[in-house]
Amino acid sequence: MKTKLLLLLVLISSISTNAQQTLTLEDCYTLASKNYPISKQSELIQQKSNYEIETLNKGKLPKIDINAQATYQSDVIGFPSTLPGVQPLNKDQYRTTLDVNQLLYNGGTIDATAKLKEAQTKTQQKQIDVSLYQLKSRINHYFFSILLLQEKKALLISKKDLLTSKIKEVQSGVKFGAILPSSEQVLEAEIIKINQQLVEINFENIKLLNNLSELTFTKIDAETTLIQPLTFSKNTMVTRPEIAFYDLQNEQLEFSKSVISTSNFPKINAFGQAGYGNPGLNMLDNSFQPFYVVGLKANWNVFDWGKTKTDKKVVDISKDMVTSEKETFELNIKMQLEEQDFEIKKLEQLLLSDAEIIQILEKVIKSSDAQLKNGVITSSEYLVELTHLFEAKNSLKAHEVQLAAAKSNYETIQGK
Repeated sequence: MKTKLLLLLVLISSISTNAQQTLTLEDCYTLASKNYPISKQSELIQQKSNYEIETLNKGKLPKIDINAQATYQSDVIGFPSTLPGVQPLNKDQYRTTLDVNQLLYNGGTIDATAKLKEAQTKTQQKQIDVSLYQLKSRINHYFFSILLLQEKKALLISKKDLLTSKIKEVQSGVKFGAILPSSEQVLEAEIIKINQQLVEINFENIKLLNNLSELTFTKIDAETTLIQPLTFSKNTMVTRPEIAFYDLQNEQLEFSKSVISTSNFPKINAFGQAGYGNPGLNMLDNSFQPFYVVGLKANWNVFDWGKTKTDKKVVDISKDMVTSEKETFELNIKMQLEEQDFEIKKLEQLLLSDAEIIQILEKVIKSSDAQLKNGVITSSEYLVELTHLFEAKNSLKAHEVQLAAAKSNYETIQGK
């Protein structure tokens, strides 16, 4: 039983290790969006908004105050002659009150302000989405640069293996006198050059992997294989988060106009006051007495010298500015998509000619290989033709990666 359990754990560990060795472009997007520090702000903004709206709504609840005061006056109301039953007022006076103020109507200012706050929250959260989306371009750059290095490395290793086997053939030819001894040294020098190129690629690859790791907050090492995207959908619909951001800005400005409109509506409050003091409400009764007052209070600014109208004009101008920014952004996106579309078409044409060139050079290298074995050409001449072939293959792989990058950039610009 223990043996089976151990085998199961080893199998699970193996599967987990294999899963970590591959990484797609979508994986990078997801990791960056999830782990980038600014992504945490979206929830914090929502919490902050909830508290602010809760505070606004508490303005609808009664306001209750307890007040107390004791005063001493230098003079009090006096009478020219003494009246029966009326005592002169004390210069020291005392009062304690419970004051209640209840908002009855304010033109919907609180509700309008709460809606404005919700609109502001959505706008701020969409701004975070915009910032996170802009990471995609940087991820694309690092991802496809690493892919290109992987392809170059694979071709160099293939060329190195071919030259290594070719050295054995040359050694055999030298032994029987069919090939000059220097031919082996030429091939060995070329292998050393390949090793130098591999060292450069390894260091550049580590640098790019570190940059991609920092963007995605995930450890990506040299053993990780990046998977080239295979699917591509092309349409003219732009769904960038910036578009929604501009729309939310205009919506927020429209809500601010509603708040401005309510500022001139009448405000009605009910109030009540209960107290105990000396004197009470009857100033002629020089003793401690309970008292209360209830009533309604209305306030209406019927003329604000056109301030409300001017404020609304300012908001309208702001909306026009946002609309102008949106139109400019959409125009720039359209131009970028057209440029990327031309780049895709150009690379597709180059790939067709790459394949033709490789077919021709493979025939040439096959002939050169036979000539080298028979001592008709030197290893240097053979190496020239071999280098041409691998340069063509390298060009093909580079164009394939560049085409995949162009397609991914197209989708990123589009907003997919």
